[in-house]
Formats: sequence, structure tokens, C-alpha cells
Amino acid sequence: MNAQKANYTKVKARQLQNVLYLAAKEHPKRRFHALYDKVYREDVLWEAWNQVKASGGSGGVDGVTLDYITQEYGAERFVDELANKLRSGTYLPQPVRRKEIPKPDGKTRPLGIPVIADRVVQLATKMVMEPVFEADFKDFSYGFRPKRSAHDAIRHIRRAVRKGVYWVVDIDIRGYFDNIPHDKLMRLVEQRISDRRVLKLIRQWLKAGFVKEGQFHTTTMGSPQGGVISPLLANIYLNYLDTIWEKKFAETGTLVRYADDLVILCKTKEQAHKAIDILKAVFGKLELEMNKEKSKVIHLWGAEEGFDFLGMHHRKIPKKLKGNKEVYVLRSYPTRKAMKNMRQKVKEVTEPRNRLYWTMNRIIEELNLKIQGWKNYYGLDVFATKFLNKIDWYIRKRLTLFWNKKRNRRHKHGQSRQAATMAERVGLKKLAG
Repeated sequence: MNAQKANYTKVKARQLQNVLYLAAKEHPKRRFHALYDKVYREDVLWEAWNQVKASGGSGGVDGVTLDYITQEYGAERFVDELANKLRSGTYLPQPVRRKEIPKPDGKTRPLGIPVIADRVVQLATKMVMEPVFEADFKDFSYGFRPKRSAHDAIRHIRRAVRKGVYWVVDIDIRGYFDNIPHDKLMRLVEQRISDRRVLKLIRQWLKAGFVKEGQFHTTTMGSPQGGVISPLLANIYLNYLDTIWEKKFAETGTLVRYADDLVILCKTKEQAHKAIDILKAVFGKLELEMNKEKSKVIHLWGAEEGFDFLGMHHRKIPKKLKGNKEVYVLRSYPTRKAMKNMRQKVKEVTEPRNRLYWTMNRIIEELNLKIQGWKNYYGLDVFATKFLNKIDWYIRKRLTLFWNKKRNRRHKHGQSRQAATMAERVGLKKLAG
């Protein structure tokens, strides 16, 4: 597909989304019954394919890869066949490939990798469904939504704290994605969508099962992490909590949610404990469980306590004003876990022995991609500079080690200035400054 046609399909797909959003916004109780034909509409399906191709990633259980489709099978043939299957009702999802992703604490996180055909159809369906539910989602929900980010959620928290928040309820939901009941999720989806064929698609994806180490497993609950449509379904399910909170308990505290991560910002201790009781009751209806080990109440006064949210630690820090006056301002900087992860990623780039054959330019090129990403995220608050400086120092240390190993020097940590000069010469970026 040439660039002109790709731009055309994007514009047409967005026009459809705007029409659906405005219709849903104007009629809050409307149930949409004619959406399925829009899933296999040429512009929607092509836009979905273009986004899946741009995202990259490996293939699923059928072994079909993006390279195979683009270089051998043909993208037009692939998309046309998908459209025909959807039109004729012969499309059938395949199980996802289960992969265990290591976590820093030694545990693993399950990731489901759908086949590419399912990724495209899921994304096309998401493009059609999302505007309808976006009309209902609340302003304090930020995760996996268009034109919203983790930084927006953090700014929301800061605004609330400036208005007088002294207690924070930090909530963790135990195994959220794995424990969503299918029947209750579908009832919430059906509040807005009555198209039986779209509902059938969603049920098929939920029950498609997964393959792990060659063994097929059925799925009776949960929304697989890795599925393109899973974040939307997860937001639909927790929008039940958002709606109840906004209608009945907004005065108890300010709720800020990013997918399954949420905090409630309260003015008093009594409100904080009331918020916990409310959440327990709502989670009971949703058949979810609060993780008591990770959930806690924080007294946000002075610099005594802080809380972790979205990879950052948030704590009130004293700030000197004119006249020797001191105020406490909420600051956000990388958590210990985030700092550890950042160091580990630097090590993964610079440590492997087979990379001693790489030039400094190539090492710096790979590091710069990570550095820019970290800087964009963790550079939100100027207070984070001293923490980013520590990572800059660690990068310099690792590059010195790489440089000296590459030259077989006896003192592996010596001559750091030479390595630093070389790194700067080839364009090493810095996190701080």
C-alpha cells in the first residue's frame, strides 16, 4: 500500500470513529446494533493492518510472521482474505501463544501473543468499539486511552494535592487481567453494544485459550495480557467502579486510575478508611480481590511518607521560598525498582561478551534509544535530575568497562575519561540536563 492510500484509510477510519463517538455522547443509553460490517470495512481493516505492521512483534501459534506476509504472502491478499472470512462468518480466532516474561522480583508475568490475523481483527474491532465506550469513560481514567498518558495521571494527582490532600489510598488489584469474569464483562459490554456478531467475536477471543510449551489450555476467565483488545475490555470492566465513584463517592476523595493501577486522594484519615471500605464492596461485586500486601494508606504530610505510582515515587519535599518560608511540594522521581530496572537495561546492552566486537558508535546508538525513552518519562519533574544523574554515572561506568575489555586492558575500570570522551564524541545522550 502506497503512502497516499495509507493516509486515505487513516482519515476515513478516523471519520468513522468521530461519528460513532458523537452518536454515543449524544445518546448515553443508546445500544449500537450495526457495527460488525464496519469491522471488515476496507479502510478500517487496512488501517488496522498498518498499525499492526508498524508495531512489529513475533508471530503466534501458526508461525506466520509479519515478514512472511509482507515479503511472500502479500499484504493485499492477507487483508482481502480476512475481510472475506469476516463477511462470510467463517473467521475463527486461534489460541494465543503464552510466553512468561521475567519480572525484576524473580517472578514472571504471562503474556499472550495472538496470531497476526487475530491482532488485525482485534484492532479493527477495537477501532469500532472504542469511540462508543470513550463517550462513557471518566476524566480520571488515563490508562490505554487515546490522547492520554501516565504523565496526565500524575498531573491530575498533583492538582488534587495542591488543593489539600493529606492521605493517599494506594490500591493494588490481585491478578486483575487474569481474574475478570467473562459473564460480568460481557454484560457491561452489552450495555452499549447489541450487535450479536461483535459480541460473538469478543466471546471467542476470551475463550480462545492459550498454548504453553506445546500444551493447549482453556480459558474460563480473564482477558489475556498481550491481546490488542484486552486493554479496552479491562477499562470497560473498571468503568463500573469509576461510574459508581463519580455518582456516589466523589466527596470521599479524588480517584485517579491508570488501567488497574489506582489511587484515591483524601483530605482526612476517616475518608481514606471509608474509601477502602467502598472499594472492597465494589470489588466484591466485580469478583476482584484487593491485594492487602501491596495496598496501603499513606499519610502525605511533610517528607515522612510517599507512594509509588506508575513507576515514580511521589513524596512531599520541603521547598524554600522568599523570606525563609518553607512549603512542602509534591515531587515525582524514579522508584527504587525503576532505578534498578534502568541499570539492568544498561547492563544488558554493554555486558554481553559478543558485543565486544561492536564499535562504540553501535553501543551508543542502542543506548541512546533507551536513554531518550527514560528521559521523556522520568524527566517530568526537575527534582528527578539527581536520580537521573546517578544513571548517567552508571552508564559512563559501564562504557568504561566495555571500552577497557574491548582493548584487553588489565585495569578494567581505569581510564574512564578516555571512554567518556569517545562516547560523547559519537553522540551519547544524557538523562540529566
